[in-house]
Amino acid sequence: SEHIGKIIVDPTNSDIVYVAAIGPVWSAGGDRGVYKTVDGGKTWEAVLTVDEHTGVNDLVMDPRDPEVLYASAFQRERKVFTYIGGGPGSGIYKTVDGGKTWEKANKGLPGVDKGRIGLAISPANPEIIYAIVEAAEGKGGVFASTNRGASWQKRSGYNTSGNYYQEIVADPIDENTLYAMDTWMQISTDGGRSFNNVGEDFKHVDNHALWIDPEDTDHLLAGCDGGVYESFDRGKNWDFKANLPVTQFYKVALDNAEPFYNVYGGTQDNFSMGGPSRTVSGNGISNEQWFMTNGGDGFESQVDPNNPDIVYAQSQYGGLVRYDHKSGEILGIQPKERKDENAYRWNWDAPLVISKHLPTRIYFAANKVFRSDDRGNSWEVISEDLTQQINRNELKVMGRVWGIDAVAKNVSTSPYGTIVALDESPMDPNMVYAGTDDGLIQITTDGGKSWMKASQPAGVPANTYVNMVLGSQHDKQVIYACYNHHKEGDFKPYVYKSTDLGKTWTSITANLPERGSSYAIAEDFVDPDLLFVGTEFGVYFSNNGGQSWKALKAGLPTIAIRDIAIQRRETDLVLASFGRGFYVLDDYSALRHAKEADLMADATIYPVRPALQYEPSYPLGLPKKGFQGDNYYLGENLGPVAMITYFVKEKIESLKDQRQAEEKKAAKDGKDNLYPSYEALKAEQDQPDAYLLFTITGADGNIVRKLTTNPGTGVQRILWDLRYAAKDPVSLGGSGFYNPFAGPDQGRLVDPGRYQVTLSKSENGVITPLAGPVEIEVKALNNTTLPATDREALVAFQGEVADLARVVQGAQRTMGSVQNKMRLMKEAIKATETNQEDLMKSWLDLDQQLVNLRTEIFGDPIASRLDIDTPPSITNRLYSVVYEAGASTAAPTKTHRDSYALAKEEFVPWYAKLKALISGPLAQLQQKLIDAGAPYTPDAMLELLKK
Repeated sequence: SEHIGKIIVDPTNSDIVYVAAIGPVWSAGGDRGVYKTVDGGKTWEAVLTVDEHTGVNDLVMDPRDPEVLYASAFQRERKVFTYIGGGPGSGIYKTVDGGKTWEKANKGLPGVDKGRIGLAISPANPEIIYAIVEAAEGKGGVFASTNRGASWQKRSGYNTSGNYYQEIVADPIDENTLYAMDTWMQISTDGGRSFNNVGEDFKHVDNHALWIDPEDTDHLLAGCDGGVYESFDRGKNWDFKANLPVTQFYKVALDNAEPFYNVYGGTQDNFSMGGPSRTVSGNGISNEQWFMTNGGDGFESQVDPNNPDIVYAQSQYGGLVRYDHKSGEILGIQPKERKDENAYRWNWDAPLVISKHLPTRIYFAANKVFRSDDRGNSWEVISEDLTQQINRNELKVMGRVWGIDAVAKNVSTSPYGTIVALDESPMDPNMVYAGTDDGLIQITTDGGKSWMKASQPAGVPANTYVNMVLGSQHDKQVIYACYNHHKEGDFKPYVYKSTDLGKTWTSITANLPERGSSYAIAEDFVDPDLLFVGTEFGVYFSNNGGQSWKALKAGLPTIAIRDIAIQRRETDLVLASFGRGFYVLDDYSALRHAKEADLMADATIYPVRPALQYEPSYPLGLPKKGFQGDNYYLGENLGPVAMITYFVKEKIESLKDQRQAEEKKAAKDGKDNLYPSYEALKAEQDQPDAYLLFTITGADGNIVRKLTTNPGTGVQRILWDLRYAAKDPVSLGGSGFYNPFAGPDQGRLVDPGRYQVTLSKSENGVITPLAGPVEIEVKALNNTTLPATDREALVAFQGEVADLARVVQGAQRTMGSVQNKMRLMKEAIKATETNQEDLMKSWLDLDQQLVNLRTEIFGDPIASRLDIDTPPSITNRLYSVVYEAGASTAAPTKTHRDSYALAKEEFVPWYAKLKALISGPLAQLQQKLIDAGAPYTPDAMLELLKK
């Protein structure tokens, strides 16, 4: 509710900070003015206040004297019905004693009511102060003072919209150069006397912030409605920073595309768009996979439930189009006034609904409700004006009714008296609900022939904005409503339910935080008691019909959730956040079983959604971001996994946990902490770590995979990648170096079919069953052109290859160990106090045998250097099969099978020779070294212990 205009830190003392507080944007009161701290923010003092309607927009400090500051007061108020951008309280104030006293500094500024004022002191010449002033009667403009604010001279009539901009930035080197934030950024090189476009051919418009490099003034960073841009040539060319997920979505809609649905929404000033909820990419979801469906500010979208290529999107004030996803064509379908009919009043965010009963039917609303049964080709008006038809020019703002010439009167705000919420009953196609910005909910039960007003819920202020109205999927008499009164400075949530079509209402706001306006509500399609509410500070769920609410926080920032959609096929909850993009909670069905009675069991595994199995592709050529650079943005992607959601009631406490808990309690009670005994501390040290164990078995009861995780409590989730465990040699951590060419450490895919998962706990080395079994159905995605016709045979072949690779890798590791041991033996022979000739002869003979074995399995390196043709090595044959056929759901080729057979045929005798070498010549040489009293080499102690 509090809007900060500027923060200034004293360059000589960083504990001294000034804050320009505009105060609540939507109402009077609040912390408006200039605040100061001298202790780094521990305490604050108001050093400048004007009145309850006037905040401080801008604050600048003289670089020569940190106690000299200039503040621009800004009297304004926005209501749901209008906007007033200025008044007699606006003006410039100056302090020369760090805020102890202030004096007005308005001489030469327009004598009429002023609005927002932006300030800038020229770093190149601090004697020059610039001000861009919004004023009534067209008297605003750019002003300059060359006498430290004692008087101002008008340089030009240029000014911007006070509701959006009114910010100027002075060049740090040239005192006559300044920039103005505007729809298109402006630059003046003559001290504000004239302005020209900076040059933004391929940069987003609507600029709000600018940083100028003090060492290189051609280097700019701009913040605008499109994000952050950088220029190295003073704005001629711009680089867009595409790695910031900060989109403001008003609404969200979902389609039923196969195999993965798409998410659609409308954004603040960044068009309407759609993109995949999930892809087969192992890299993630890239910006390039999103597509625009309409321009302007984007609002509600809808998609034909039977044909995902038919998309409806809109821009501000009802600019509705039908978008053809297949061709990219756009057709405008906004309803138009009939003969002699007054112009429709469209809200900035007009509500749009697609019928749950007839996919060609859509509803749209201005101050009247429209219905089309032919996808927007024609429209029928099914209501008269459903608003209260209040004359907003007779309503008071800042304590009085203002005249037509008030600063920015009614500018940058929607017409008042519009429909802003709309829904069709999922159970009755003739039942439609409409909510208005002036506080009404109207209902028709006969397809629009007649409408009735719902009653005003107790506790909801009159004329409160109806942010959402929702018909129940389980009872046609039940409707839900979210009211939102933040534009009157009331930030409480108002969430209501009616069981009699709006005749009476019951508040289900319950324990929702008192500060956090309500925007959207959704009802589960299976459990009528499972509800979701989007608020200013996050999303909440209730599984008791709204009697109590719990926050859903994991992975979700504290952000306004403006809209909620549910994808029924996947049971996904999708959120539209205003500032951090879309969020998806995959398969929320476990929340249906999270009621108090369900949480009495010690542990539970909830039903697992069928898991789609496929081999991920890598369109970037390599995992993660490939070679695209660190600033390449990738959204999170749900891979081919089974999501196992589970509940554990009791925490597994170790002996150390128990001791520390007792010590904390004793300390809290003021008691002594006693040192543990030796036996107790040793028991803590020797106690094995506890963990949760998930065991996945096939239809034959054999174990397919085991997963472990730390023993947390509550509702949690673990993912199974639908694979067997990797057969690669195990290791205890790596170097931390990321090698994109190394490939993932994963096993082969399991055969599609039905599996079971059980949950156990390991405590003190004892494994105890807790929950399950629960079925997991693994389904092939079937997204390939030439899939294997016999998946069971494919999995079996990949298993044979993996088993051979496991043995070969083990043999390679063993050979590596032998080679390291041989190097140590050679040094030990040199240090032995006996005749070395016999020992060295044995070592050289053994080393030659190892060279021969290395050549057989890896190939002849000398022949390779001389380009002498030789047969492929064992590892060459085997790893070509692993690389070519190990990550595909296509059947292995005959070449693969032949290569595998040859590798296995050649490996078996090679392996026998390796074992014979280790048990024979190597062991004999080891014994000779022991007998000669040689220094220690690996395994020598084992040989001595055998004696």
